[in-house]
Amino acid sequence: MTVPPLETNRAAQASSLTGDGLLTACYDYDLPPELIAQEPLSDRTAARMLVLDRSRRTWEHSCVRELPRFLRPGDLMVLNDTRVIPARLFGRKAETGGKVELLLLEELASGEWMALCGSSRRPGIGTKLILADGRMRALVTGWESGGRVTIRPEAEERRTFPALPEGVPPLPPYIRRKGARAPGTEQRDREYYQTVYARVPGAVAAPTAGLHLTDDLLLALATRGIPHAMLTLHVGIGTFKPVSADRIPDHVMEPERYDMPTDTAERINGCRSAGGRIVAVGSTVVRTLESAADEHGRITASTGRTALFIHPPYAFRAVDVMLTNFHLPRSTLLMMVSALAGAELIRNAYAEAIRERYRFYSYGDCMLIL
Repeated sequence: MTVPPLETNRAAQASSLTGDGLLTACYDYDLPPELIAQEPLSDRTAARMLVLDRSRRTWEHSCVRELPRFLRPGDLMVLNDTRVIPARLFGRKAETGGKVELLLLEELASGEWMALCGSSRRPGIGTKLILADGRMRALVTGWESGGRVTIRPEAEERRTFPALPEGVPPLPPYIRRKGARAPGTEQRDREYYQTVYARVPGAVAAPTAGLHLTDDLLLALATRGIPHAMLTLHVGIGTFKPVSADRIPDHVMEPERYDMPTDTAERINGCRSAGGRIVAVGSTVVRTLESAADEHGRITASTGRTALFIHPPYAFRAVDVMLTNFHLPRSTLLMMVSALAGAELIRNAYAEAIRERYRFYSYGDCMLIL
């Protein structure tokens, strides 16, 4: 059933009239803690999907398995095939036994790794670390701002370091996994905190909109004339870094690595030339497409880093439709979807999702913006 939009929130209307739409506080909302999804659904396509129609300013309640009904033959879905590495490692300092927790961020050209380090006392340069119950050793080689550390795995272990089976899936902190867990929980996270088409290792967080898709659903879409193409953006902490600035233009995005293959660029350009729509599955795909597009929306094959921060007002060049999860307050992701659908419509849609008890964040339900 299609639902008419809510009346304009007076405070939001006043803020837009006074030009305060660029204030971070405009992207805040209250979420009951019990709506933060703690576990994935065993059937990925059973997730609820709030379908927004931007032109009519209406929404409709549906579910992911109904996605083919809302797309058209000739549309092209674009997916991010990055693969989440088991980036969280626990260990201790070799000399003192002090506990250490590492979140691997990126392998550097030198063979070292950049990581976030959690420790009661900052390990100095030259500190030896024993990780994963003694199965791996590394040396602290430098410190950067923001609690980052560079480490060098022992030579014989460098090749297997990012694929270390003893590493833990890097779930976001709002998914609670402390204390006793049900048997098989960690293995379940290893399977479900990964898209079914993940191929290129390098992400420290999952492109969560893609978690809802299955091989069967992709086949059903392709059978209906809605194929898909792949690009890669390795999700880093920049995607989820909180916006601490009072005004959103003052926030600086951290760059993330991406690859726009030639074949994908050609298929996107061909789709748009034929009148089809580009359906971006997730914010990482949106960021990559908009980074690779020229002023006319034509995509150029490229490899590099993007620090593009999409927030209102932003004129999209390459994205027509977006599948996305529900995002945290004051986040760059909430600002991105507000730029696409309009801040007022998103604000009202989130209020509707809360009223209807949708599940929020990484393991939660999703929204299709048409």
